[in-house]
Amino acid sequence: MTTTVSVPSSRGTGLIARASAEALGTLFLVVIGVGVPMFSIPQSSTVPAPLAGGLAVAAAMLAFGYLSGGHFNPAITVGHVIAGRTKLVDGAAYLVAQVVGGLLGALAVFALVRTVPKIDDSRAAFDTVSAGFGEHSVIQAPMAGALLVEILGGALLVGVFLAATARRNPVRAAAPFAVGLTFAVLLQLGQSVGNLAFNPARATASAVFSSSWAVEQLWLFWVAPLLGAAIAGLIFRGFGESAPVAVAEIEDSAQSDEWEEESDDDTDTGASEGSTEVPAPTAAAAPAEVKPDVDPARDFFDGKRD
Repeated sequence: MTTTVSVPSSRGTGLIARASAEALGTLFLVVIGVGVPMFSIPQSSTVPAPLAGGLAVAAAMLAFGYLSGGHFNPAITVGHVIAGRTKLVDGAAYLVAQVVGGLLGALAVFALVRTVPKIDDSRAAFDTVSAGFGEHSVIQAPMAGALLVEILGGALLVGVFLAATARRNPVRAAAPFAVGLTFAVLLQLGQSVGNLAFNPARATASAVFSSSWAVEQLWLFWVAPLLGAAIAGLIFRGFGESAPVAVAEIEDSAQSDEWEEESDDDTDTGASEGSTEVPAPTAAAAPAEVKPDVDPARDFFDGKRD
């Protein structure tokens, strides 16, 4: 009998702990994603804001992904739910945690802005990093343009996340870096269009502390990325695997084999120790085995008689 021991994953962690990890990770992403571009000085900033946001995603996934799976983005969570890799109840808890964590991160940045004497209007400072379209876009991108870019970016980001963390992916150990780099290049594109975040939690966090126009346009930065996430989730559900995989499960198949071999040894040892008589298994419970080396005559002359 073979006992298979699975690699520890986030599925053994309570929902409260996982939601707390999502909130903490989203807080970190918002602090970096909002604070870095707001306080960047072109002459002295060595790391571009989009790259800083992507590195923050990779760091958060490496730090907290073993607990929750490392979503930190409502779009990624919705994609997981539609792909069948996250339960609906867990997804709802993740969404609430991500929004709360994002708001707390923006509140921390807002408190920092209030301490800078040269910034007279804190809301105006947040306006520079809030997502917008039309007159609030750097290139005056219309609503249709921002909608299209957010849908495309959300689909690409969720698709990369689902594929990079797939159980059959031989290089899934690099998933945090794949997702982080994807997010960085998308932020570079979104920054030129209108500070697009491709993350509804981050867009909400910055809009709440900005002028009223940011809240009025916030609906687009929820609808569009979630629509893109739904598209990616449906595609992955149809052509990929739907088994839930967390960042903590990013292990080599050899390690899983070692776990199985160790469990086999433990099972055999436990069966031989502590009992002098082992009941014979029934025909339905144990498969028939052919042992060509068994010789009844040899057993008889060796003294093994019934």
